[in-house]
Amino acid sequence: MEKRDWHQSVSQPQFEIELVEDVYVPMRDGVKLCTDIYRPKAEGKFPALVSWSWYGKESEKLPTNPVFQPSDYIRGTGGHECGEQWFFVPRGYVQVIPDARGVGKSEGDFTIDFSKDGYDLIEWIARQPWCNGKVGMVGMSSFAMSQYSIAAEKPPHLTAMMPFEGVTDYYRQFYYHGGIFCYLFPLHLWGLMPVSSKPKPASYKLYGEEELKRKMAELQRNPDIQCTPYLYLIANTPQMNPTMFDLMMNPHDGPLYHRVSPCYRYQDIGIPSYLGARWNGWALHLPGDFDCYAKSATPADQKKMLVVPSDNYGGMDRPFHEVQDVCLRWYDHWLKGNDTGLMKEPPITIFLQGANTWRYENEWPLAATQWTKLFLRGGGKLSHDKPAAGEAAQVFTSDPWANPTQGFRRADSLAKADPVPRALYETEPLAENLEVTGPLALYWYASITSEGVPARTWKGPEMEILEPVSNDTDWYLKVKDIDVDGAERTVAEGWLKASHYELDEARSTPWEPYHPHTRNLPVEPGKVIRYAADLRMMSNVFLMGHRIRVEIAGQDQVQALWYHLPHMARVTHTILTGPDYASHLLLPVIPRGYRGAGEPDFPPEGPFRIPKYKRGE
Repeated sequence: MEKRDWHQSVSQPQFEIELVEDVYVPMRDGVKLCTDIYRPKAEGKFPALVSWSWYGKESEKLPTNPVFQPSDYIRGTGGHECGEQWFFVPRGYVQVIPDARGVGKSEGDFTIDFSKDGYDLIEWIARQPWCNGKVGMVGMSSFAMSQYSIAAEKPPHLTAMMPFEGVTDYYRQFYYHGGIFCYLFPLHLWGLMPVSSKPKPASYKLYGEEELKRKMAELQRNPDIQCTPYLYLIANTPQMNPTMFDLMMNPHDGPLYHRVSPCYRYQDIGIPSYLGARWNGWALHLPGDFDCYAKSATPADQKKMLVVPSDNYGGMDRPFHEVQDVCLRWYDHWLKGNDTGLMKEPPITIFLQGANTWRYENEWPLAATQWTKLFLRGGGKLSHDKPAAGEAAQVFTSDPWANPTQGFRRADSLAKADPVPRALYETEPLAENLEVTGPLALYWYASITSEGVPARTWKGPEMEILEPVSNDTDWYLKVKDIDVDGAERTVAEGWLKASHYELDEARSTPWEPYHPHTRNLPVEPGKVIRYAADLRMMSNVFLMGHRIRVEIAGQDQVQALWYHLPHMARVTHTILTGPDYASHLLLPVIPRGYRGAGEPDFPPEGPFRIPKYKRGE
C-alpha cells in the first residue's frame, strides 16, 4: 500500500489572520506585559502558541529579505526567531508574542528569568474566549530557552513544548566554553534587546562592598581585559552593559548562572517535549538539547529529538522557518488531537552528514557504538596504533595580537585573518567510509610556559611588556573532515581553559569529561598535565579517501558572532606523545551496514543548508 505523506495530514491553511496589537496582560505582582495576538479571523476556540524572548514583539513584525538568509549582523535580523505567523495562524492556531518584563512597551524591570511571568501569561491565554485551553510554545534560540524555564514552573495549561536550539546550562553552553569567556555574542545581544531601563548588575548584590571593589580592580588590571576595550570600559562603567559586567565578575560557575539555567530544573520539566538542534551548534545550543532529552522528567514515550544540518555557524536562517512543518505536526497531535502517526515513529531523527541522509534512532548514544581511540602520534599522525617511545612532541607558540577576523570590521575588507599557530594530527586517507555518530572527547598530555607580550602604551615609544596574571592558556579544539582535494569541513569543536582542567569524576563519562569550573588550579610552567575535554556531539560519514584531522590551538578566530577573550600572553604549548603520554581522540564509531531504526519516508521539508567543504577554513 502506498504510504501517505504526513504533510498532507496536518492542518492546512484556511483562515485569514487578525492581529490585535498592544494587549496588556497583568502579572501576579500587578506589572502588565504588552502582547501582540495573531488570531484566525473566525469564530471558535483555537489552541495557542506562545513565542517568548528577550527580543520583544516588535522585531517579529519587521520585513526581511524575500530570500531566506543567515542572520544579518549588520542590519540586526538575529531576533527573527519566533517562527512565521503566516504559517501557523491560518492553520488554526493563535500565536501570542509578548514584550517580556522590562522590554519594549511592557512594564517592570528587565530580567531573563521568564518563568513566573510565562506561567501567568499562559494561564491568562487559557482563560480567553478564543482559546481551547491548550497552549504550546514555538521558536528557536531565545524563544526556545524560555520554553525550558517556563515549563519548569508547570503552568497547568502548557500542554507541550518544542524548543528548537535552546541553551540549558548558561555557563558551559553560552558564556564560558570550557571556562573560556565567549564575549562577542553576548556583547552583540544588547543591540537587539529593546530594554527600556538597564537593571543594576547582579554582582552588586552577590558581593559585599569591599569584595566588589577588589574584584573590579582585578578586572581593570587584567591584561586580557585591558587589551579588549569593549570589556575594559564596561569594567570601569558597569551600567554600560550590566550583563557583560556580571559575566566578567563571575568567571566560575555559580549562583549567577544557576538561577537561570534550566538544567538545574530538569526534574520539573515533565510535559511532552520535541527537542531540536543543528549539528554545528557546538558554541551554543547543541549540548543543551541533548542534555534535556536525556535528563528531563518527561516520560520517554513523550520525548522526541530532531537534529538537522546547517553550514552557517551563526544558526538557522532568518526568519526561522526550517522545521515549521515538524512543529505543526507535533502541535496538531498534542493540541488538536490530530493523529498523523508521529508518536508511532522512533523518537530520534538525525541528519547523517557526509552521506547526507536522514535516519531514525531509538537511543543516544547509539547502542551500536564502537568506542574507538585514535592516538596523537609523532609527525602529526593520527592513528589506531599506540605511540612508541621517542616520538616527537608538537610545539607551537600563541600570538595574542593576531587579528582574528577576515574582512568584517577591518580597514582592509579583503585582508585575511592572521594565521593561528596550532598543532595538527591527521589520519592516512581512509580505505572505506567511516561513520562517526555520537558524543566524543579529546584527551591530551601537554605542558605550557607563558611569557609577557610587548605592547605600545602612552608612556613612550619603547614597548612595554604586559605580564600575564598567571601561567595559563586557552585550548581550542576541532575535528575536521578533509576531502581528497584537501578542502575541509569542521565536524566537532571543543574548548578548555588550562587552569580549569579539574574533573568531577563522579559526573564524567569517557565521552563527556565534566569540569566543575569552580576554581582555577595552578599550572606550573613546563609541567605535563593530562587534559580532557568533550567536543560536544556529531554525526558524519568520512568518505573513502578522506582524512580525519584534529587541530589544537591556543587562540581563537572569529566565527560568525562567536569569539573568545584572547589570553594576552605568549604561551609555548608542548603536546606530548609516547607510551606514557597516550594522547587520543575518543570517537563513537558506528559499524558498517548499520541502519539504525530505519529512514523516514517523509523527512522535514526544510530547506536546509547542507555543510560544504571549504579551503583554508
